Amino acid sequence: MAVGPVPTIVDVFPIRRKRRGWELLTLQRAERGTRCPGAWEVVHGRIEPGERPEQAAVRELGEETGLAIARLYNVTVTQFYLHTTGDVHVAVAFAAVIDEGFVTALSSEHQRAEWRSLARAKQVLAWPREREACEHIAWLLRGGDAGAVDDVLRVPVC
Repeated sequence: MAVGPVPTIVDVFPIRRKRRGWELLTLQRAERGTRCPGAWEVVHGRIEPGERPEQAAVRELGEETGLAIARLYNVTVTQFYLHTTGDVHVAVAFAAVIDEGFVTALSSEHQRAEWRSLARAKQVLAWPREREACEHIAWLLRGGDAGAVDDVLRVPVC
């Protein structure tokens, strides 16, 4: 049984482990034909009817970047208001660990992709909730996984 508001959006933070820490794949919106032209962000998408948030995360990451997920973590849940529709949305944020060697294949929504340290990503991301989620990811995965809470935050990849 679901309790509370039903999530409608997923935010997916593609991350990879480097010697000096985690890096996040940041995406720059295309200049034409999309919302927020030129803004830097992470993968976003709507949860389809009958779809679980983690299924939407896997699907959206594949559609927008062509990347596959090695490990998936539930990081946080946020709310935001979309004045154009008058709706309040609930977004589930996931950290998607990507194995080395995968090549990014961007959709038409984005014109550029750059891997950045979490600290550098926080400086360019347009949305405050994304900058905050970077802090959650850095803290939760500081040891390489979620440590003592890994059994709760790690989501089976479907």
